[in-house]
Amino acid sequence: MTPARQPSRRAVLKGAAGLLGLSAVPVLSSCGTEPPAVRGAATGPPRRGGVLRIGTAGGGSSDSLDVHNPVTHPDICRDLNLYEPLLYRDRDYTLQGAVAESVEPSKDGMSWTVHIRDGITFHDGRPVRPEDVVFSYRRVTDPKKPQAAANLLSSVDREGFKKLDDKTLLIRMQTPDVSIHDVFADYRIGIVPEGYDPKKPIGTGPFKFVSFTPGQQSVFERFGDYWREGQPYVDELRIINFTDDTARVNALLAAQVDAIESLPYAEVRVIQADPTLEVLISKTGNWDPFTMRVDVAPYKDVRVRQALRLAVDRNQMINQVLSGHGRVANDMYSPVDPNYLRDVPQRHYDPEQARSLLKKAGHDKLQVELTTSEVSQGIVEAAQVMQQQAAKAGVEMKLRKVDPNTFYGDQYLKWPFAQDFWGTWPYLVQSALGSQPKSPFNECHWADPTYLDLVNSAKKTLDEKKRRTLVQDAQRIEYERGGYIVWGFLDNVDAVSRRITGLKSTNTTGFPLDAYRFREVWFV
Repeated sequence: MTPARQPSRRAVLKGAAGLLGLSAVPVLSSCGTEPPAVRGAATGPPRRGGVLRIGTAGGGSSDSLDVHNPVTHPDICRDLNLYEPLLYRDRDYTLQGAVAESVEPSKDGMSWTVHIRDGITFHDGRPVRPEDVVFSYRRVTDPKKPQAAANLLSSVDREGFKKLDDKTLLIRMQTPDVSIHDVFADYRIGIVPEGYDPKKPIGTGPFKFVSFTPGQQSVFERFGDYWREGQPYVDELRIINFTDDTARVNALLAAQVDAIESLPYAEVRVIQADPTLEVLISKTGNWDPFTMRVDVAPYKDVRVRQALRLAVDRNQMINQVLSGHGRVANDMYSPVDPNYLRDVPQRHYDPEQARSLLKKAGHDKLQVELTTSEVSQGIVEAAQVMQQQAAKAGVEMKLRKVDPNTFYGDQYLKWPFAQDFWGTWPYLVQSALGSQPKSPFNECHWADPTYLDLVNSAKKTLDEKKRRTLVQDAQRIEYERGGYIVWGFLDNVDAVSRRITGLKSTNTTGFPLDAYRFREVWFV
């Protein structure tokens, strides 16, 4: 990239983004690196070397290295260190360039021009080409085997790619899509070389593959030709699965790992009292919903869904389950979205009203089974607290606790009443991931036609005011008759050894351990 070329790109991106109503798209940084995020007493330049051991939550024998199909926490952790998408979100939730130096929309939103970063290579030394981007996007949207983010790319013309030169690709759209810049930054759409084989994973990330034992451990080594100069700093990264919270904490206390994600809230004071350890707390838009399938009894009756929402004491959830590390939600997700709906009444715990609704629905005493699992911090505790709260509304709730491997097994997305964990996403992206018939994770089996018309129209609407109305009308429908119980937005609470530095507690993206940004970590 020549210095004279970059201002032109910035000007084009800024001007077109304004025309498209994409005010959230910042000017992309095309070269250089971010300053290292130093914590604690570390001074001077980063030190190189060492083996970084990370304790992740959950996972099992179904764990995967597939760039385009991460599900569990360990999957996502591996994905973010092996691979990179075109763009990524920085700690403050602004978009930055990754594999792409920049992306530029046309005036009518019907195409985007991708400029691949100069000098970026895959782990095997091959340069990243437009053909690799095309291969990656077509792999995600393969109609015979669509990957997790296929619905996010539904507006892209699968046959509309055009190579302009060795570093430039034109992506044509079937229809304008105001959420596509967020999609370019989705970790489920990492760029891999033509002919990619998940059994021999190759990406552009800071670490490259050494070994992988599903459900147990992954080992990666430093990628010496990584495009961010000097990074990563450690020689080796080991990602270790812990399905048990206590085992994960004990591993940190025994110095068997250097950092753990999803610190149990009850253990925060224990870790804070240890002078060799530190707790990292980040505010996020993460949410761990209760999920009700709207296509099966008794949850197909909207009165039952409304009753169960009223049977949750949200403040008690925040205080008891999260030990105060979160804030009350109102059955809607994506609080980071500028169009988040705030003018509807906050739902409060009302067991009498819940009981009345259940009686009208023909359930003088409702019996339900809630499937729960230790797939993320606080989820099982939330199930136990809701069981007690709902009892006052006449709901007899049986808890079925299964291991994470079973939870994400053949029954995943089929449980009538269950839980899950979600990160922080803009509304239209989150909707495409979980609230539409073609969504990869439509755990509520939500297929409301009016809702679908609204979100599809919103994606195509370039006028910000009109789009805001459409998005808020869609949220209002989910608020009134959706299948999620969104009781709170959770803080990320992680724990690290003071032997390492580089992780921050100011990351708003929703991913644990400073978004698994281990390329910035070094030993002090």
